[in-house]
Amino acid sequence: MTSDLDGRTALVTGGAGGIGLACVRALAAAGAKVHVVDVDAEGAEAAASEAGGWAHTADLTDPAAIAALPAEVDILVNNAGIQHVAPLEDFPPEVFTRIQALMVTAPFLLIRHALPSMYAKGWGRIVNMSSVHGLRASAYKAAYVAAKHGLEGLSKVAALEGAEHGVTSNCVNPGYVRTPLVDGQIDAQAAEHGIPRDDVVAEVLLRRAAIKKLIEPDDVASLVVWLCSPRAGHITGASIPLDGGWTAA
Repeated sequence: MTSDLDGRTALVTGGAGGIGLACVRALAAAGAKVHVVDVDAEGAEAAASEAGGWAHTADLTDPAAIAALPAEVDILVNNAGIQHVAPLEDFPPEVFTRIQALMVTAPFLLIRHALPSMYAKGWGRIVNMSSVHGLRASAYKAAYVAAKHGLEGLSKVAALEGAEHGVTSNCVNPGYVRTPLVDGQIDAQAAEHGIPRDDVVAEVLLRRAAIKKLIEPDDVASLVVWLCSPRAGHITGASIPLDGGWTAA
C-alpha cells in the first residue's frame, strides 16, 4: 500500500520527544524516511530506530552542527525549542540570546541549507512549529514570544521565495500541548500557587481557550503531515492555529 509521502525524505528537529517525536512517527507512517535531529543523543537514536530513519545529535545553536546535517531533504520540520519564564527586568540576556539562536537563527540556517535541493527537485515542504505565542503575547515569556513572532516572518518570506520552485512554507500554531515541557510548567505553577495540577490546566493554561483540554501531540503531527501532502499544495505562507479557540476570542 502506498502512502502520500512514499519516496520523500524528512528532517525533524527536536525529534526525540513531544511534538517532534509525534511528527517523526506520523511522517514515517505516511511513507517518509526521517532524519531525527536532537541534542538528546539517546532519544534521537530511539526515535530513529522506531521510525526506521536516521539519528543526528546536534546543538542547533552551533551553525557548524547545522552545516553537518543532511541537506537533501524534501520536508523540513523546524520544531526544536525551549522555554524560560521570567519578568523582563529579570530575564537573563544570555538566555534570551540562546532562545533566538535556537528558534529563529537555526530555522533560518536549516531552510537555507535545504532549499537548494528542494529547488532542484521542484518540490519541498517547510513546516515551522510556531505557537499561539507567534500570534499572541503572554507576560513573562519575552524570549519565546519574540522568537515565535520572528519565526512567523521567516516562514512567510520562505513561502514567497519558494512558491515558483514548488516549495511551500507554513507555520503550525498550537496552544498548550501535552508534552514534558508543558508538564514541567504545570508542576511549577501548581507549586507556586499551591493549587492542584488540574486547576492549573483549567484556570491558568487554558483560561483563554474555549476547549478546556490539552492538545495531544498526535493532533499536531496530523496537521504537519497534511501540510506535507499533495492536497496542501496551495497552502503556503499560512499560520494555522491549533489552539482550542484561544485566538478566536
